Amino acid sequence: MQKQVLRSPALVLASTSRYRRELLERLQLPFETASPDVDETPLSNETAAQTSLRLAIAKAVALASRFPDALLIGSDQVALLDGVQLGKPGTHERAVAQLQAMRGRTIEFHTAVALHNAATGRTQTHTDVTRVTMRNADDAAIERYLLKEQPYDCAGSAKTEGLGIALIAAIESTDPAAIIGLPLIALIDMLNEEGVAIL
Repeated sequence: MQKQVLRSPALVLASTSRYRRELLERLQLPFETASPDVDETPLSNETAAQTSLRLAIAKAVALASRFPDALLIGSDQVALLDGVQLGKPGTHERAVAQLQAMRGRTIEFHTAVALHNAATGRTQTHTDVTRVTMRNADDAAIERYLLKEQPYDCAGSAKTEGLGIALIAAIESTDPAAIIGLPLIALIDMLNEEGVAIL
């Protein structure tokens, strides 16, 4: 298959997350961002992996009518502790509770990515699992971290790309970008399948 050079708006990130935008910028391809307007509420009896994959697909497909000739990227992340899904805390109090529950523990982050070709209807998917072991931080350290970084829009309340790395003891992953919110290694493979050259 002949490689093609993308011209905007051929590639669209179905997200308004600055973290995902910054990750996709690493590939140095022109792209647009758009809000997919998808309800992210987990379904009953749905696993973390199922939730993240369903929402990644839904986000990508949701923009197909607006961008009928584009490659649409959807991604979603769900944190899992003791079988319970941890969402974005939204408030300081919820972030404190999340970090207190997580300290000294290992959390699984299920990060899914979907690449939907709106012209052909083809959708490729991948889910990455990252295991993060937290330090046994005391309440004062958690409070100082939250006041400095305010990661209330981040699942699990600790941003590895920022000061949150100080709360983490170890990370086990096949893709360091996945924990931030977009599995780039898998996405590169998907783009290659669509004939898009990264290099």
